[in-house]
Amino acid sequence: MASNAARCGRVLRSVAPSLLGVSLLGLPMTMHAANNCAWLNEATASGLLGGSAVGEVTEAAGQPTVCEFTQMDASAKRTLRISVEVVTDPHERVGVLEKGCGGNPTPLKAIGNEAASCALSDRKIAVGKQVIGRVRDQVFIITIASTLKNDPVLQGDALDSKIYTAAEQVAGNLF
Repeated sequence: MASNAARCGRVLRSVAPSLLGVSLLGLPMTMHAANNCAWLNEATASGLLGGSAVGEVTEAAGQPTVCEFTQMDASAKRTLRISVEVVTDPHERVGVLEKGCGGNPTPLKAIGNEAASCALSDRKIAVGKQVIGRVRDQVFIITIASTLKNDPVLQGDALDSKIYTAAEQVAGNLF
């Protein structure tokens, strides 16, 4: 009987580390905080911002729902912010918001309805762009910004491409 117990102990000691390793494989997924943004996930935001981004969703009755993704490194803080609100006259609301673009928004084709892009004019932001548009009665504002003036991730055509991709994703998910 002692030999069977010893044999069982040896088997358990050889199998236990493997079982522990297999059980830990699912652990990071269950411990990761969920980002509940309905329009964009952290992986997509991370790709657009040039590094690992963390998302936060803010919802309050009577206020737009806001998803904000932040990516920070030694030289810059990059943000991607999505705001979506349901309004009774979306055409009028988009017109009002686009006036804040300095009167020179660039129309974007195939992005919801009435979508336009323009530069951000916020003194706390060194470089950035925004898109304003709508899908049915939902008005959206998307901004991508950096605190670094000559940010290599968010410059020129790359910034235009990233804001367009974000707008495409958001508008698509609003349909």
